[in-house]
Amino acid sequence: MKHDEIRQNEEALLSDLPRREFVGLSVAAGLAAAAGTASGATMEVVETDVDIKMPDGTCDAVFIHPKSGTHPGVLIWTDAFGLRPSFRAMGKRLAAEGYSVLVPNPFYRVAKNPYPDASKVDFAKDRPKINQLMGSVNAPGNPEKDAVAYIEFLDKQKEVNKSKKIGTQGYCMGGPLVVRTSAVMPDRVGAGGSFHGGGLVSDKPESPHLLAPKIKAGMYFGVAKNDDERQPDAKDKLKEFFGNRAEVEVYQSLHGWCVTDMPAPENAPIYNKTDAERAWSKLLALYKTNLA
Repeated sequence: MKHDEIRQNEEALLSDLPRREFVGLSVAAGLAAAAGTASGATMEVVETDVDIKMPDGTCDAVFIHPKSGTHPGVLIWTDAFGLRPSFRAMGKRLAAEGYSVLVPNPFYRVAKNPYPDASKVDFAKDRPKINQLMGSVNAPGNPEKDAVAYIEFLDKQKEVNKSKKIGTQGYCMGGPLVVRTSAVMPDRVGAGGSFHGGGLVSDKPESPHLLAPKIKAGMYFGVAKNDDERQPDAKDKLKEFFGNRAEVEVYQSLHGWCVTDMPAPENAPIYNKTDAERAWSKLLALYKTNLA
């Protein structure tokens, strides 16, 4: 299956997820990505595996923070390949910048560590598994329940400065989850960053972009070139609904450009270091401005 076909399936199903009935192992589809590269920050960080009590079970996660002091909390939503080394690296990089970071496994209801290395994913073989994973987190009401539980966990940690706003960022599947997190806890979340987010704008009444009036956070939307080509009006609707509370930019890179272990179909590179670093700089600026 070609990369664009999977991306298009993801966009269509994500936009339709809130109105679907989910029975047993629900279906969706997804391809997403996120990772960080080497950081110039020098703060020593502590990485701890944690279990979080959730409304629907126990979530395995990693909590990463500077070795000393209290810092703004950040929730990172992973992509359809889940919590893995590339996301741990991103969490450590962000923590070294002075943040206390939680990276949960969003698929805790059905699987733990489903893809240790996303670059080895075989879409023809693994698509049913990816459908199951995405369905578990995107079932109606689940994103909101999970977001509240994750932020409550952060607020209980002594390394989190509760006087500062919470930040949240997400990649592809995580993009709309960032929007839903910002909407369900508007007085706690101060900044949200979506990078090549899928299904942010649709004609459904549950479309994430329609949550804009509930959101108080400063937002950043980094849009992939091929996503913009497929849905050129999405960026305009995001700008219309979020107004001056959001910055929307189109990158000249493919969907998934921010992650080093992004699968590369047909030997076409997806990860773009130059644009990934630019996106990272935008994220840090967003947090610096809004997590006060």
